Amino acid sequence: MEGLKYIGAAIAVMTGFGSGIGEGLICAKAIDGMARNPEMYSKLRTSMILGCALTETTGIYGLLIAILCLFVG
Repeated sequence: MEGLKYIGAAIAVMTGFGSGIGEGLICAKAIDGMARNPEMYSKLRTSMILGCALTETTGIYGLLIAILCLFVG
């Protein structure tokens, strides 16, 4: 059962990959929008920061689950 705990933690940490890809796409699309329409800079920046914050929580939750798997379970 000890080995399954480590496998579960590794799977939970892999949520960081999706989080990183999502943040990259958010930033790329925001910069593309800013280049096409510079007047929308402030609205796009605010939306980008909010999107990155929400996307980052997925990676943090995955890390939290991995720590819980290793030390509590």
